[in-house]
Amino acid sequence: MIRAALRWVLALFYAYAGYKHLVDPAPFLQITPDWVPFPQEVVFWTGVAELLGSLALLQPWSKRVRMAGGIGLALYALCVWPANINHMMMDMAQPDGGWGMAYHVPRMIAQPLIIWLALWVSGAVEWPFGKKRA
Repeated sequence: MIRAALRWVLALFYAYAGYKHLVDPAPFLQITPDWVPFPQEVVFWTGVAELLGSLALLQPWSKRVRMAGGIGLALYALCVWPANINHMMMDMAQPDGGWGMAYHVPRMIAQPLIIWLALWVSGAVEWPFGKKRA
């Protein structure tokens, strides 16, 4: 029950983020590191990936598709981590300190939790709640 509820929460979070990537890419382009080629296209396709991952998590017909969606979203969260780090460094360098450490530190800590959550709610991993093997 908790896993299903968190799967819905995560899917809605990613669906909203994907939608925002497509309709308002400017904030995402601002935090994209300079070394990323074709930033507009990357932001567009990351939005598409978030929407597809959300749909995969929510579809009720195939556990394999849910797992693929969870693995895809986990890999996506890992790949966008450099943009989050870049955002923190750019933001903290502002004269007013930007959003501050109270925003950025929890965000950095949340990233591996989001990666794990995508894997767990999709059924790709059972850790740490799975049965222990003898």
